Amino acid sequence: MDSTKKTNGGFLISKIKQIQGRVFEKLLVAHGISEFNGAQGRILFVLWEQDCITVSALSEKTGLAKTTLTAMLDRLEKMGHIQRTNDPADRRSVKIILTSKAQGLKDKYDAVSAEMNKIFYGGFGDEEVLAFEAYLGRVLENLLKKEN
Repeated sequence: MDSTKKTNGGFLISKIKQIQGRVFEKLLVAHGISEFNGAQGRILFVLWEQDCITVSALSEKTGLAKTTLTAMLDRLEKMGHIQRTNDPADRRSVKIILTSKAQGLKDKYDAVSAEMNKIFYGGFGDEEVLAFEAYLGRVLENLLKKEN
């Protein structure tokens, strides 16, 4: 790393995140999805993978701060996509569950996600994708160590 005086990894990741968000929003519109936006889709995606989880677990899986997540969950609840329920094992703990309305949106979201992956990895071979994601995973681990 010492041989590289100037690097742009953090800047590039930030720029990719911003542009990716705009492209994803356009794809949602193109696929006729108006029931949620891209940021809300990230929450729903996690819940489609593992429903009925705590706000803390959802925060960890999405990378969203609990305060940000709480406001977004309020909106998703008002839109009829999620419900909050008390954990019978621990009444202080609240779990987030998907409604049937949100469950019905998964296939539409999956189509947008598949199209986004084609755009994101255009021109990459399978080995390049795996290597790239492994490198990103290492960067994430480094950041998480520093955060904690």
